[in-house]
Amino acid sequence: MDPSAHIRTIAQKLQLHDWQVENTLRLLDDGATIPFISRYRKEVTGSLNEVQLAEIRDEYERLKELEKRREAVIKSIEEQEKMTPELLTRINAALTMSQLEDLYLPYRPKRKTRASVARDKGLEPLAHWLLAQKPGDPETEAEKYVGDAVENTTAALAGARDIIAEMVSENEQVRGALRRLYDRDAVITSKLVKGKEQEGVKFSDYFDWSEPLRRCPSHRLLAMRRGEEEGFLRLTIIPSEEEALSLIEKQFVKGNNEAARQVKEAVTDSWSRLLAPSMETEFRKTSKDKADEEAIRVFAENLRQLLLAPPLGEKSVMGIDPGQRTGCKIVCLDRQGALLHNDVIYPHPPQNETARSVSKLLALIDQYGIEAVAIGNGTASRETEQFVRTYLPAGSGIKIFVVSEAGASVYSASKTARDEFPDHDVTVRGAVSIGRRLMDPLAELVKIDPKSIGVGQYQHDVDQARLQASLDEVVMSCVNAVGVEVNTASPHLLTYVSGIGPKMAQNIVDHRTEKGPFRSRAGLMNVKRMGEKAFEQAAGFLRIRGAANPLDASAVHPESYHIVEKMAADLGCSVTDLIKDENKRKAIRIEKYVTPEAGLPTLKDIMQELARPGRDPRSAIQEFSFADIHSMEDVKEGMIVPGIVTNITKFGAFVDIGVKQDGLVHVSQMADRYVDDPAKVVKLHQHVTVRVLSVDHARKRIQLSMKGVGSHQSAAGRNRSANQK
Repeated sequence: MDPSAHIRTIAQKLQLHDWQVENTLRLLDDGATIPFISRYRKEVTGSLNEVQLAEIRDEYERLKELEKRREAVIKSIEEQEKMTPELLTRINAALTMSQLEDLYLPYRPKRKTRASVARDKGLEPLAHWLLAQKPGDPETEAEKYVGDAVENTTAALAGARDIIAEMVSENEQVRGALRRLYDRDAVITSKLVKGKEQEGVKFSDYFDWSEPLRRCPSHRLLAMRRGEEEGFLRLTIIPSEEEALSLIEKQFVKGNNEAARQVKEAVTDSWSRLLAPSMETEFRKTSKDKADEEAIRVFAENLRQLLLAPPLGEKSVMGIDPGQRTGCKIVCLDRQGALLHNDVIYPHPPQNETARSVSKLLALIDQYGIEAVAIGNGTASRETEQFVRTYLPAGSGIKIFVVSEAGASVYSASKTARDEFPDHDVTVRGAVSIGRRLMDPLAELVKIDPKSIGVGQYQHDVDQARLQASLDEVVMSCVNAVGVEVNTASPHLLTYVSGIGPKMAQNIVDHRTEKGPFRSRAGLMNVKRMGEKAFEQAAGFLRIRGAANPLDASAVHPESYHIVEKMAADLGCSVTDLIKDENKRKAIRIEKYVTPEAGLPTLKDIMQELARPGRDPRSAIQEFSFADIHSMEDVKEGMIVPGIVTNITKFGAFVDIGVKQDGLVHVSQMADRYVDDPAKVVKLHQHVTVRVLSVDHARKRIQLSMKGVGSHQSAAGRNRSANQK
C-alpha cells in the first residue's frame, strides 16, 4: 500500500489532518522521541500531545503489520495458482487483520480434516449438488459415488456434508455476520469445576455467573480467566445458538427439499463443530486484549500519578523503616539524598527500649539537622509514627510523613542498590529508599520495576510485553515532564531522558565523576558518544543549576537561546534581567519573533518558562495525620475518618485509614452521582475523608464510602493539571 494511503487512513481514524500524521511519522522515523516532539516540535505537528503522537505511532505499526501479512497472503494464494482479480481486490481492500484472515481461510494450507478426506474420496461434486438444492433424491445422487473409497450412500452423504460444513465455516460473509452477532449479543458464562468448591473459594463470586461480554468490565474478565487458568472455573463465550444458526441458514439453506435438509444438517454441524469453537477462541482473544488494554491504562495512569507525587525537595531527611522485633532502621540523609549515618532503635515490644530510643532519635536529629522524617507504611508504622510525634521537641518544625514502602524491598535487594551501597545490608538500603521517596518520588521510583510498585490491577494476568512498554513510556513521559538535574541525577533517572538510554546515561555519570560537574549544557557535547542528534533530543530536559547561562537551568531548548537573547537585546537588558523582571517580559510582543521554525506555540512556551525557569510541574507536598485508630478492631461502622488513596481500579479505590488493611470505596460509593471511572473522582495519594460502611474481620475487608462526607484539602486538582501538561 502507498505510504500516503496509510497517512490518510490514520488521519481519518484519529480525526487529524494528513499533514499532522505525515510530519509526526517523519519525525519518529528520524529518531525523535514522543516527549521531544510534543514539547519542542509543536509547529510541525499542530501541537499534538503525547497521547495523540503515541496513537499515530501505534496505528502506523498496526498498518505495517497488516501490510506485511497482506503480502504473505497474496504470495501464498498466488503460489497455489488460485488468485483471481476479484479476490486480489478484496484482499487489498481489507482494513483489519480479521477481514484479511477471513479471505485467506479457504486457501490456508491445512492439516488433514474431515472435509479434505471427503474431497480425496471424490465427494466434492456431490457437495455442490446438495448446495444447489435442486429437486431430486440425495440418496439416488449419492449412489454414483459409492465404490472402493466410499462404502455406501450414507457415507457419501456424510462426506459431502463435511465438505459443506467446512465451506460454511470458511465463508467470509458468514464469519462477518457471526462476528457482529458476537459483538452485540455474546454472553460470557462462568461455572464452578465440580469438586473445587473449597479450593476455589476466592472465586466464589463466579461459581455461577453470566453477563453480556460487551458489558463485562476488565477486572471481572481477568478474574474469571485467572480462575479458569487455576482450574477452578470453566468459561464459555457464546451468543444465542438459535440466532447464530438462523444467520448461517439464511446464507446457505435456499430450498425446502431433501437436498436443503442435508445442507441444513451440514450447517448445524458447521456451527457446533467448527464455527462456535473458532468464534469463541477469537472472542476470548479480543476480549482479553480489551481487558488488558483497560487494565494497562489504569496501571499506567496510577503509575503516572505516583511518579508525579509531590516532592518534599532538598531537605535533610531521616528515613525510618519501622519494625517491632527487629527494630526500626534509621538513616540520615543530606539535602541531596546522600547517606550520612545509619542506626537501629527498639522502641516497641518485645525490647521496649523507649528511653534509649528517644535519646538516640533526638541526638541524630540534632547532629544531622533533620528537617523532615519519612516513616515507611509497613509493620509497626503507626506505632513508630506515634512514637516520633510524641517525643519530637515542641516547636521543632520537623514534619512527619508516612511513605509507601511498595517496592522498597525489591529495590534494596537489587543490583542497583548493591552498586549504590555495597557496604550496607538490605535493611539500610530500604530505609534510604523510604527517605529518598519523600524527597523526590520520581528520582527514587525509577530505580524500581514499575510492576513491583503495587498500583496495578491484575498486572500479572495481562500481556507482559504490552504492560512493560506502556509503563516505560509513562516513566519517560514523567521524567521529561519534570526535567532532570544533570549533575545529581542517578544513571537510572538519566536513562529515561529523551534520546539518552542506559549507555549514554552511564557515560554522563562517568564524565561528571572524572571531570567534575557540568558547567553548561554545551559541555554535554564532550560526553563520550554524545552526538548532535542525542543532544538535540536530550538537552531541553536536562537542567544545570548555577550555570553561567540561566537558560541552562530552564526548559528552553538551546536551539531557541538566540530568540531569548534577541528579546533581551531588543530591550537593552541581559537574559538574567529578562527572567527577573516581569515588566520587561510584559513589554515583549512575541509576534515579532515568529520564524518558520519557532511559531507562537513555541514562543508562548518560552515566555512561560522565563516566568518560572525550570519550574517543577508537581504540586506541593502536604502533611497528613490518621485518626486515633490502629487496628481493624478499632474500626467501627459509621466512623468518619481521614485516609489516603493507595490504589485505583475500575471498580473503586483503596484507601489507607491507618489500620494496616486498606479499605475499599466501591465506585458506587464515590459520589452522590453516577461515576463511570474512579480516576475522575480521586487521584493516588489524595487525602480523603471516608465513612466506614462495614468491617468483615473474617475476610479482612473494610467497606468505605465517600458519599456525604467532606474531603481533606488535597492537591488532586493540581496533580490533574500537572499530569495533563
